[in-house]
Amino acid sequence: MSFRVLSQELAEKLSRVRIIPVLSFHSAEESLRLGEILVEGGLCAAEVTFRTEAAEGAIRAMRKAYPELCLGAGTVLSVEQLSRAVDAGAEFAVAPGLNPEVVRASAEKGFPFAPGVCTPTEIEAAYSLGCVTMKFFPAEAAGGLALLKAMSAPYKHLGIRFMPTGGVTTANAPAYLSAKEVVAVGGTWLAKADDMAAGKWDLIRQNVLSAAALIRSLEA
Repeated sequence: MSFRVLSQELAEKLSRVRIIPVLSFHSAEESLRLGEILVEGGLCAAEVTFRTEAAEGAIRAMRKAYPELCLGAGTVLSVEQLSRAVDAGAEFAVAPGLNPEVVRASAEKGFPFAPGVCTPTEIEAAYSLGCVTMKFFPAEAAGGLALLKAMSAPYKHLGIRFMPTGGVTTANAPAYLSAKEVVAVGGTWLAKADDMAAGKWDLIRQNVLSAAALIRSLEA
């Protein structure tokens, strides 16, 4: 299977969940609590970022406890982190930028990976490596949906799809998700690390329920 086909399959997988919670955990225990909320709330997806030492253990714990989750690894910046994510049970990985070494390693492993882009040059570089699913980051700071539409227009015939992340909220998520270029959005607002550390699980549960309701409204 070519990496381009694998990248297309990743787009299909993300399109079934639409909103991917972007999560940074302090412990595996936190991840299990959050996983329960996601499954019960009907938002069966998660991107666990490698910004903390707990990432690998969190992915492993969530994979075992909640096999129904579409579980990915985020902020994967090296081949070593990629290998750890694969071994822990992640189904895909993403990064904020484009590291050709990591993309090539993903291709060799037959593992879905979406690099981060925010310029036409980066889109072309990622496409040349076989990627057709890319993370648009930092989405709002870079120019938002208007920039994404203008930047991606010359490449529509290539079938490239994007997952905007960074500054996406309940207010602007509907506009992003209505765009043909967008396969899903990354949601950092759903379960912030500080809120989890402070035990604000009711707030997080409400955020998850609201996101699930938003997805249903867009599908209606």
